[in-house]
Amino acid sequence: LNRRSMKEMILFRSSSLVACLGIVASLLTLSRTEAFQASSKGWSPKQHSALNMATTDSPPTIYVAMTREEGKNEKLFNALGQDDEIDSLNMEPVELPCIAHADGPDLGKLKECLLEQSWDYVAVTSPEAARVLSKGLEGEEMRSSLKVAAVGKATEKELKNNNIQVAFTPSKAYAKTLVAELPGDKGTKLLYPASCKAADTLANGLSERGFEVVRLNTYDTVTAQWTEEQKEIANRCQIACFASPSSVRGWLKNSENDQSVLAACIGKT
Repeated sequence: LNRRSMKEMILFRSSSLVACLGIVASLLTLSRTEAFQASSKGWSPKQHSALNMATTDSPPTIYVAMTREEGKNEKLFNALGQDDEIDSLNMEPVELPCIAHADGPDLGKLKECLLEQSWDYVAVTSPEAARVLSKGLEGEEMRSSLKVAAVGKATEKELKNNNIQVAFTPSKAYAKTLVAELPGDKGTKLLYPASCKAADTLANGLSERGFEVVRLNTYDTVTAQWTEEQKEIANRCQIACFASPSSVRGWLKNSENDQSVLAACIGKT
């Protein structure tokens, strides 16, 4: 940590948000002197306050914003509760949803496509897409007959929770890796129930390989709207956890562009 400037440590990135917060926890245990030095390197009062509080003998509560959609922060809540290092810093997680899911324009076509056509693969790239797919399937026979390619462990877990077996997962949880590794050749038919905001990486990449790809924009990720109470809570937060670019945009919109929190991020967010 000491090899990098304090300002660079505003952003913590890891494959695990709990691991990110572990790094935050390590930073927050720096000496009071180092915390004061940070203020001269571009830190905001709120960021400086988060560091300064952690150096006292009895640190007050440090509020940590959980920004996934409402009701889907429980896993991170539980993980934080089991981390002794984070618990020792008196961090208090609060749910502040920055995103919400809405129906996409092609949702009504999903069941028809599944019933009336045969597919070599169905590509599922997020837990929400897994839930959407599950709602479009009728009966266990249809679930068992699908060959599903899943991106990411969370997506795979959600599919299995809905009794949908996964036939293929790429070595890395990226669409471009799925494009490179998914078995198939010219004429392979693939259905892709996607988010409206999903990039064209998967559809275009597989099409270039000769796959026949049908993309359906089955759901959308929209900005959640905070209440006045939630805005007040956000103003007290020194740390925010972000699992997607959409959640970052939702935070900035709801907080009137507050960039003063320490950000713990997953993946390329």
